[in-house]
Amino acid sequence: MECRLIGAPLQIGAGQLGCEMGPSALRIAGLKTALQALGHTVTDIGNVAPKAFAEIPHPNTAVHHLGETVAWTEALSEAAYRESGLGMPIFMGGDHAISAGTVAGLSKRAAEMSRPLFVLWLDAHTDYHSLETTRSGNLHGVPVAYYSGRESFSGYFPPLEHPVDPNRICMIGIRSVDPAESVALKGSGITVHDMRMIDEHGVAVLLREFLAKVEAANGLLHVSLDVDFLEPAIAPAVGTTVPGGATFREAHLVMEMLHDSGLVSSLDLVELNPFLDERGRTATLMVDLAASLMGKSVMDRPNRAG
Repeated sequence: MECRLIGAPLQIGAGQLGCEMGPSALRIAGLKTALQALGHTVTDIGNVAPKAFAEIPHPNTAVHHLGETVAWTEALSEAAYRESGLGMPIFMGGDHAISAGTVAGLSKRAAEMSRPLFVLWLDAHTDYHSLETTRSGNLHGVPVAYYSGRESFSGYFPPLEHPVDPNRICMIGIRSVDPAESVALKGSGITVHDMRMIDEHGVAVLLREFLAKVEAANGLLHVSLDVDFLEPAIAPAVGTTVPGGATFREAHLVMEMLHDSGLVSSLDLVELNPFLDERGRTATLMVDLAASLMGKSVMDRPNRAG
């Protein structure tokens, strides 16, 4: 496969600085080499940068860096659309606000191909706030609301040509939802699997059901992997740690199942904050998970003769 690595050093969407170093950490941890070892052709196009911007005021005074976030969204949407026509884009974040742009660009590409875009959101948070409901004002909490066409972004964020149908969004690993998000999610059509669902049913059952839906629709699948999807004990390099996340094996199982499905067409790796890491262990784990998604098995499973 032709893989296109795209750096997105955006950090103003989060409450703690450091995510702008995420792309460099993933490069240093050997993402390109790991993918090449699996036989993929890998091109690193460098980092995306926003155009000049003016600050944009908003009635919700908690909202900050709105103008800069909009500029990043525009730049990343253009990059996602362009690079998805050349290969499989892998976006190296940066905080989760990058997905407002990456998914917008990918949905445009999918529409041109007359194929539906599905999104698998691997995260502790739903990131479903509107600009009005966010109390922190941290815009890494709004991308799903934006790219799924929820109201409140008109006149602020770029017009969305092809919003993602909420019925094609599946969230797994959720364990921190604000009250306003919870209310908005009810009846939205988005599938939300919290950690209790994983405990009760197992992550394989939940993921298999969603993948069957993607396959039946001949869909393209974008995977957005947030560091805080993982248990903080194994992935400490994130500013939004929430106890009780996915284990090492659960995370690898998800990636291996995604690879086996053959459905994944693009990937976000987000919220890696190297300033909070321990000798690069989180960056290394994120590279290992990306490699699993792209074909590396923890254990070889040769076919049995006869």
